[in-house]
Amino acid sequence: MELDKLVIPQIRDSEPFVESDPTGRYGRYKDILGSGAMKKVYLGFDTVTGLEVAWNQIELENFSDNKEEIMDRLLSEVLLLRNLKNENLIHLYDQWTEKKDNNYTFNFITEHCTSGNLRQYRRKHRRVSLMAMKRWCKQILKGLEYLHTHEPCIIHRDLNCSNVFINGNKGQVKIGDLGTAAIVGKNHVAHSMLGTPEFMAPELYEEDYTEIVDIYSFGLCALELVTLEIPYSECDTVVQIYKKVTSGVRPQAMNKVKNPQVKAFIEKCLGQPRNRPSASDLLKDPFFDGIDDDDENNNKRSSSILSFS
Repeated sequence: MELDKLVIPQIRDSEPFVESDPTGRYGRYKDILGSGAMKKVYLGFDTVTGLEVAWNQIELENFSDNKEEIMDRLLSEVLLLRNLKNENLIHLYDQWTEKKDNNYTFNFITEHCTSGNLRQYRRKHRRVSLMAMKRWCKQILKGLEYLHTHEPCIIHRDLNCSNVFINGNKGQVKIGDLGTAAIVGKNHVAHSMLGTPEFMAPELYEEDYTEIVDIYSFGLCALELVTLEIPYSECDTVVQIYKKVTSGVRPQAMNKVKNPQVKAFIEKCLGQPRNRPSASDLLKDPFFDGIDDDDENNNKRSSSILSFS
């Protein structure tokens, strides 16, 4: 083809960003990757590396009237979170706050997993082997183990399938939404109430808890993976969820789990705080026997598709 006949596309002067971070490095598109009660996640772009990222926004007015105190706490915690290095955690790149009309917005930039969150991925792929589900769970626990054994200890506080992400071509699972994690002292106790009601442990509602609340949330993540049902979806209000959780009433989805090994494992995670195992303990559980960390073994296809329920 002759060069003078080539069609040269017109280059736009600037990216169609809705907004940019204070440095101009990161730009936000209007595309929404996910949203929750207190946060929205947009597709973003790192102009330095040329990589897509996730742009997270939290409206601080949703937490407390004391916005400045909450903002200061989030900023101090996220400084440590930026230094976390683990293959099963979403990496946090940057963060900042902005003030508009006396309302604060907390922004943080994280890596972007192209297959979306585990809830979306599981609903898209409905025929999955038990072995695959165990591998996902094991990776979540490895991320939690890193957080809980970190010095100082870090409590996620909002673990659920919508903020666990996956690169489907690798089967690699990563815990995200670390922007609201709590960094606690030697006694491992935290007091503020944060999280998604359906996945919150009973003691978290009482605002006096340790990292073991994440194990409760993990158990409900496993339940959702098994049943494709969000726990306590039978409840219409947060008050109804609160009453059931604090009374020890299990979500109706538990009745759908017929596999005794799976059901016993989930129940172990939902036990009373003093009886709830740690992430390290669960990684040694017989539930994961035969689940090898070796990539070659992980890529072997299961000969059958199993029913979890």
